[in-house]
Amino acid sequence: MTTELKEELKELNLGQKIKTLRQRRGMSLQQMADKTSLSKPLLSQIESEVVAPPVATLLKISKALNVNIGYFFQAEESGKKAVVVRKNERKQVFRRIHEDSSRVGYYYESLAYPKVDKHMEPFQVQFEVKKKEDLLFFTHKGEEFVFVLEGELEFNYEEETFVLEPGDSLYFDSSLPHAFRAVGKKNALAIDVIYAPD
Repeated sequence: MTTELKEELKELNLGQKIKTLRQRRGMSLQQMADKTSLSKPLLSQIESEVVAPPVATLLKISKALNVNIGYFFQAEESGKKAVVVRKNERKQVFRRIHEDSSRVGYYYESLAYPKVDKHMEPFQVQFEVKKKEDLLFFTHKGEEFVFVLEGELEFNYEEETFVLEPGDSLYFDSSLPHAFRAVGKKNALAIDVIYAPD
């Protein structure tokens, strides 16, 4: 894990928030593993902030703990009906982490982290150029909307592959395995809105 990523995780206290909430719920690591279908060692690494969870993993954890995913990015509870996040206030929230650092595929910036009680999670996502064989597929309950801002983004879904260009959009059922990668010579930038039903 890079020093930069360690600092990002430390600032978020993501692992500590997950651990504290799990303990408040009176849930053991094994019980959370059973509820999320994630391994106990992986959950332990997340709580110890050795590993940063991708969106799909964090959604499973938030469901198991009965909170909205936004809970993990909020410093304090906010009852505000409307929130504004200035471009210089965005929080880089997590990257996909794997034992092989070359497989890190993208990172997210939360666009509405001050609002905890919400049904959608909007992010700005930067996708890195990577080889097709390095794709990691994820699933999570709900639906997802992606709007490409820059670069070319390849979307792999079931047996289909689509290449999206700036201005193209995509809406899909995220409960089916899916994976993204930038193709071409530069990273792709997109807005990604995730809807996770209660």
